Amino acid sequence: MTSAPSRPAGSRPPWSGLRSAGALALGLVLALVLSSCTLFGSGNNQSSAAPASADPSIAAAAPAELRSFYTQQLTWSRCEGDFQCAKVKVPVDYSKPDGGSIELAILKLAAKGGNKKGSLLVNPGGPGGSGVDFVRDAGATNISDKVRANYDVIGFDPRGVKRSAPVTCLTDQERDASRAKVYKLDTDAGLADALADNKAIAAECAEKTGPVLGHVDTVSAAKDMDVLRGVLNDAKLNYLGYSYGTFLGSTYASLFPNNVGRMVLDGALDPSLNYEELTAGQAKAFEKAIRAYVTHCLQNSGCPFSGSADDAIREIQDIIASVEASPKTAKDGRVVNASMFVSGFILPFYNDDNWPLLTQALDSAKKGDVSPMLRLSDFGADREPNGTYSANSTFAFTAVNCLDYPMDADTAEMRAEDQRLRQLSPTLGYYFAYGATSCKDWPYKSQRTPAPVQYKGSTDIVVIGTTGDPATPVEWAGSLRKQLGKASLLTWKGEGHTAYGRSNSCIGNAVDGYLVDGKTPADNTVC
Repeated sequence: MTSAPSRPAGSRPPWSGLRSAGALALGLVLALVLSSCTLFGSGNNQSSAAPASADPSIAAAAPAELRSFYTQQLTWSRCEGDFQCAKVKVPVDYSKPDGGSIELAILKLAAKGGNKKGSLLVNPGGPGGSGVDFVRDAGATNISDKVRANYDVIGFDPRGVKRSAPVTCLTDQERDASRAKVYKLDTDAGLADALADNKAIAAECAEKTGPVLGHVDTVSAAKDMDVLRGVLNDAKLNYLGYSYGTFLGSTYASLFPNNVGRMVLDGALDPSLNYEELTAGQAKAFEKAIRAYVTHCLQNSGCPFSGSADDAIREIQDIIASVEASPKTAKDGRVVNASMFVSGFILPFYNDDNWPLLTQALDSAKKGDVSPMLRLSDFGADREPNGTYSANSTFAFTAVNCLDYPMDADTAEMRAEDQRLRQLSPTLGYYFAYGATSCKDWPYKSQRTPAPVQYKGSTDIVVIGTTGDPATPVEWAGSLRKQLGKASLLTWKGEGHTAYGRSNSCIGNAVDGYLVDGKTPADNTVC
């Protein structure tokens, strides 16, 4: 049986179009953890700590209309092992702070050292990734001992995600059925079917989620982070954001420049790019990653391909085409369509440690067994072996992106984009296309126009890019660094998505030295 892949220290990219991923799947579901355990049920609370009082100076600096949120008392409850959990109230709508509130779930891995520098908020990416799960399951491995000795590491589920007023749309059975559907989006009939299903599912999301669905945008989530900073009694926000978490972090820096502490943005997203530009960049980067993978595969024993890299890529394209033409039945009796196959195929590219799993799955597929690829697809979609789904990351991803990015759902433009993407990525281009179908009939319209980020703070920010990153191409890190101005760029010469916690000591020491000792690494350092 295929073992589970290592989770990438980041989450799925902001692109879409998986044509049978059930209309709403704006992209691959690459949530960061396997466990579906909820840390905030009464059964997990083992003991409670006294409420923590707000620092008067921090409370005094809070906006008057939001002071009740900044001054709320935070009560930590021991929830599992060495972790503590709490909930923090924030307004549903920051323009109407008296119009209702939601609760954000947070988890703390307490500092072990005696000279604690404060809290370090962590976001693993997405949008839709659970920071609670990430810190619980990967905090001790992805974040160094040196950092954990000096900071309380705080994981939080952003608004709309898992435990924090989650976006809710379909039952588990409906999610299975949605993933199993096949839409030929390059035909008028197929596109019409997808749009009709999207519209129906969007209505379900609106009904089951409620008004918060219109307020899960990144600006609102960034404002939540400042409330978290306040209730954690930190004068400055110290932050580690991966992938989409870099967009959340740069948004915070633009909104609260004077509150930025030590901020690391790893696997940088370029805020100036529109949705179509993001999609094109990722299509090109994934094709590059496929070539890197097959080149490596051909140099090692057990590779199911032979000949040149071009030969191997054509064979992969033929495998995908065969599943497109005739979906295959896995050993568990489920039918695997091309979209499910491709979502499994893409997942291991987020961490080259998982390339052997991809080799095994492709070898099995060549022999007629798509079960290993289905397991990868399920893993990425948060689907447990018993048929339940452990997270809502697919729906949160869609909800956030529909608010953050204007998308052109004009049929002619989507058809033209399809052709452009096929040129950029002959293997996967079609699967990146038609992302706008998910937001065409979304009940809330986009609230943001993509533009370069504006940061006027005095604290240096560290931006990290990886040369072989398929989800956030390395060029985006350089662009973000330039936009921030007061920043330093680190580049890792490696494969996979993000660097800190999975690369080398050069990156690790640079980040640790910055977070703990305040030493900003030299700009344009290459590791």
